[in-house]
Amino acid sequence: MPLDATPSFLLSDGVAFDCQSCGACCAYSADWPRFSTEDDDQLDRIPEKFVSADLSGMRCEGNRCLALTGEVGKHTACGIYELRPDVCRACMPGGDDCLMARAAHGLAIA
Repeated sequence: MPLDATPSFLLSDGVAFDCQSCGACCAYSADWPRFSTEDDDQLDRIPEKFVSADLSGMRCEGNRCLALTGEVGKHTACGIYELRPDVCRACMPGGDDCLMARAAHGLAIA
């Protein structure tokens, strides 16, 4: 998906989550974006500057993933969207992790 594409998800209860106007999940915790199910080929495609020094997950500045661009809660994008690890793909819009991250950033949940 191109950086300017907007992933937007409509949940069964009619609540829409636009990931590119949020980004909270990518700025929630330096411990969250940990690699676990990725194979070596997947990890080798992620640019080294975005991988933590101990190779356990994404490199963060504070709690924010370095691949995240923009301002959380306004407009964000993933700089490596097509290459992002499984842990990033697993965070589903409107899921428990999403709602927890949104709440931590003071973003509306519904």
